[in-house]
Order: sequence, then C-alpha cells, then structure tokens
Amino acid sequence: MSTAGDGGRGEAGLPLLGGIGETELDRLQAGLRRVGHLHGRLRQLLDAVLAVSGELELNAVLRTVVDAARELAGARHGALCVLDERGRPVELICSGAGSREFFAAGRLPCGGGLLRDLARAPEAPRTPDRADRADRMNRAEGHAPAASLLGVAIRVRENVYGNLYLADRPGGDAFSDTDEAVVTALAGAAGVAIENARLYQRLRQATEEFQRRLLPELPDLGPLQLQARYLPASVEPRIGGDWYDVIHPPGGAPCLVVGDVVGHDVHAATVMSRVSNMLRVIACEEEGPPSRILRRLDEVMGRLRQEAMVTVLVARMEERGRGRWRLEWASAGHLPPLLLAPGGRARYLYGDDQGVPLGVDPGLPRTDQQEDVAGGSTLLMFTDGLVEDSRHSLEDGMDDFARAALALADSPLPGLCDALLAHRGGAFADDVALLGLRPGAGGG
Repeated sequence: MSTAGDGGRGEAGLPLLGGIGETELDRLQAGLRRVGHLHGRLRQLLDAVLAVSGELELNAVLRTVVDAARELAGARHGALCVLDERGRPVELICSGAGSREFFAAGRLPCGGGLLRDLARAPEAPRTPDRADRADRMNRAEGHAPAASLLGVAIRVRENVYGNLYLADRPGGDAFSDTDEAVVTALAGAAGVAIENARLYQRLRQATEEFQRRLLPELPDLGPLQLQARYLPASVEPRIGGDWYDVIHPPGGAPCLVVGDVVGHDVHAATVMSRVSNMLRVIACEEEGPPSRILRRLDEVMGRLRQEAMVTVLVARMEERGRGRWRLEWASAGHLPPLLLAPGGRARYLYGDDQGVPLGVDPGLPRTDQQEDVAGGSTLLMFTDGLVEDSRHSLEDGMDDFARAALALADSPLPGLCDALLAHRGGAFADDVALLGLRPGAGGG
C-alpha cells in the first residue's frame, strides 16, 4: 500500500503511474508510437514481399515491384529501370500518376545527373543528404525537379538487373533510414522473384517446344490441302495430350488423325507420344478401314498395360474423280468433325456411332462411317479444348464454333485455321489441336 511519505512508490519499490513526470510520459508514448509505426512498416513490407513473390510472369513481377516500392516509401513517383548485360537501360516501368512524365517523359535515365550515377553505381545514397547531390539530381537530363530521391539496386545472382527510383514524398519530406531499409529489403525479395520468373519463363518455353516437337510435319498430298494448328492451354501446366497426325502409306489413302489423351500434364503428353507412335505404325501397316486401326490400337494398348483414356478420330479421304471425294472415318469417343460444304452449309458428321474412348474395353466393336464430300469443301477435325468453355455448355460451344467456321468458309485454309484459333481470343483452358483439310474441286 502506498502513502504520501513513500515517494510515490508501490510495495515493490517501483514508480507509480502518478509518479511519472510529464516529460517521461511523453517519451514513453513517443516510443510506443515508434514501435507501432515500425510494426506497421514491417507488416507493409511483408505484404509487399508476398505480393511480389506471388507472381510468375516477369512483366507482372516488375510491375508489382515498382508499385509496392512506391507505396512502401510513400513516394509520389516510382520507376524501375531494367538494364542489359552491359548496364545500359533497356526498359523503364513507371508507377504513380504523372511518373512517366516525371522520369523524362518516358525516356530512360541515361543522361546526366544522379539518375545516370545511380544506374552506373547502384550503391549511390539517397538524396538530399547534401545540397550538391540534390542539385545534381535536379540537373538530370530531361528530369523534373525533385525534393528527394531514393535509388536502390535490384540484384539477380550478384548482377544488377535494374534500379528502383523513388522520388518526392508528400510534404517534401526526405526519405528516411527506415524507407531505405524497407525498400532495400523489398529489392532483395524482388531479385529472387525475378530469377524465379525467368526460370519459369524458360521452363515454359522448353515445355512448349517439347510439345511441338512431338507433333509431325504435314506431308504434301497434292490436291488435298492440309493445315494443322496446336495451341497449349493458357493456364498451367501448358502441356497436354492433344495431337494431330497425317500418315500417308505408300499406295494407300492418307490416314488423318486427331486425338486427345485425358489429362492436362506431362503424363498426358508422354502417353500421347506413345499412343500416337503406335497408331502411326499400325496405320502404315493396316490397309483396312479406320475402325480396324482403332481396334488394333486398343488391343496393343491393353497388352502394353497402357492405362489411359484416349479419344481418337481416324479418317481416310479418297478421291473418286470429277471433284468428288469419299470420307470414311471411325471415332473412339471423339467429337465429330465439322464439314463446311459449298453453298454455305455447315454440319457435324455425328454418324451412327461415336464409339467409346480407347482404354475402356478393347473388345468393343468399332463402326465405320462414310460421307461423300464435294471438292472445295472443308473438313475440320479438332479436340474439345477448341469448343469447351466453363461459361457455356459443350453444345453451345460447338454451335458457336460452327457459326464462326461457316462465316470464314471461303477463306484460304491457313487463314481459316488461324482465325478459328483467334475466335475466342486465343485463350483456352485446355490445349487445342486442329486439323483442316480441303479436297480439290478439280479432282486432281
């Protein structure tokens, strides 16, 4: 218990709140405010690092870095100057209203003044810490006057990838030690994120190249025009099991193939490579109809324990003379081909039996379908990624595809195929294979 004679101390001999002087209390409150402010800055830094680390596309990483740095330091203007291997500016990414005009109307900071010094010597300090440095900054070629500037290098594997420039705080305040510390920490995280994005970019390019190398070159079939397209999915992983093929055995009718291994990953691409090679060998040996090719392929897959669900459309196109052609096909659970006939008609060739995918039961029968095709018609064989859309039903997607194809039916075959892939903005949730053929109207 405290008394007036004990000097304002409690039983433990510690000062009571009432015994703290006003100045001492002010210092305590100021310290608490500083701790709270520092905690807030650390929280901002953590959020910024998470935002930067969450991006995989390089352009998105760079944009996030400069936006986050400007917000962290409370700067009006921010820019990230990307350098080439020789340290020359190659790209300027700006953040903040009027920042592109502020940083020399979008020109890279390669003239005089402090911006050039920062690009050449990224360890240059922030300004103004001396009046002469502020003056040099404001004399930078084409650069607007600034009260303060903070420059921090971004390093990737010890090499300077670029420099962050932050200019002008509201009220004209200079950048503080804390500003420099948090932006420097962000720059360190940015270096890691940039390296990850570059590795991801190289991996994606290698993956797409691998996928394309699995697909064949088309043969020259004279009066039978051919065009094929493949697009990886717009979402990760950008690899899958869709493929096309054209096999022309000596003395036989060409065999046209479009298929899809169920799945959207490296495993699907691997299975696709095996199945397509098996089908190619069988088609070169087999003189029978498409249904027999599918039966043999299904049997071989079963014997090799190739456990996969595969849809395939196999067709043969033979010339009958006088601009008439005969199409014969068999389907293993695949979408029907679309026929664009002269005179503005479009219809899907469903036939009597779409069959079941390969890998379900090799003993199930396969049915051949036939259709007479006029010269000048266009036949489109495709995988489901071209018509599937989570926002619409498959039927709606196929109707939309047919309308788009019919509107372009008179286009040259290469332009028609390109336009169909671009019809939905070129963005697909699944990979896409498209095989277009147009028999000659003159019959040879």
